[in-house]
Amino acid sequence: MAPRLVEQIVEFTFGEIYSRSVLDVKQRQLVTIAALTAQGGCEPQLQVHLNAAIRVGLTEQQVMEALLQCAPYVGIPKTINAVHVARNVFMT
Repeated sequence: MAPRLVEQIVEFTFGEIYSRSVLDVKQRQLVTIAALTAQGGCEPQLQVHLNAAIRVGLTEQQVMEALLQCAPYVGIPKTINAVHVARNVFMT
């Protein structure tokens, strides 16, 4: 519906942010997963990034540990929602 918006998001996210070299791709995915968990209501985007986490070599244990680290800071309900999405991703 808004092709220019999608183009700008992709250019900014992948052209300027993801191309930086300080964090590796695994670290970037963990940060992204934590940020989406903290926001809540981002389950579709979280699913995409959990699949990306698998593709870049993160293990289920690493992802679940990252989510556990989120719990005291973002709250139990948001963390449970993220764990539910992660379980669905890892079970497929």
